[in-house]
Amino acid sequence: MEETNKPVVHLISRPENMLKTIYTACRTCYSADTPYNIYNSVDDEEKMLKLVERVIGSGHYSTIEHIQVTFAISNVSRACTHQLVRHRHMSFSQKSQRYVKEKGQFDYLIPPTIEQNPQLKQKFIDFMGEISKIYSEFTEAGIPAEDARAVLPNACATSIVASLNLRELIHIANLRLCSRAQTEIRLLVKAMCDELIKVEPWLKPYLVPKCERLGFCDEDKSCGRKAKLEL
Repeated sequence: MEETNKPVVHLISRPENMLKTIYTACRTCYSADTPYNIYNSVDDEEKMLKLVERVIGSGHYSTIEHIQVTFAISNVSRACTHQLVRHRHMSFSQKSQRYVKEKGQFDYLIPPTIEQNPQLKQKFIDFMGEISKIYSEFTEAGIPAEDARAVLPNACATSIVASLNLRELIHIANLRLCSRAQTEIRLLVKAMCDELIKVEPWLKPYLVPKCERLGFCDEDKSCGRKAKLEL
């Protein structure tokens, strides 16, 4: 994808003391002390990381569900968000094609495989232009935007606010950073992970393709990054 075709992602909300909050949840399960006392009695990052890594490594994932993060996402296609919204345990607020009427040529995303072929790319651009003309003809004739949108393509650019807990983000990263995921959503999820890792670098080992966490590939077709699991 060209730079203009890349998702634009910003982390707009996250809890303070994320690691400390998770540590408190983990420690509470194994301590007679109160959670509030635990939270206020620890500041040793190495100590917190050691316990958190052990607890998450054992599969005790409920401890990371206390962390909720929110991303502001734009310059992605409807095809991409159709995939994103199928994930569970997330909340979404998306630009509405019912209430936001397109004026002139609507913004759209060109898939990289088409982008790389000059002839097909031009056909794609021309077709987007034709759709835009038909859409405008409908709305100018008084057709409500909620009905005129029926002609708009999956390539249409959109914006969305997405909130999710840390357990779900790790799950999505494990699935969507896989080389078998579609390019656009792989770029989107990578950008989401990178934004969080900037402020919480200790999360980097978790926000990876699933093969990195499993140590093997469990897909039907492997990219070769890790050895395929043989059943």
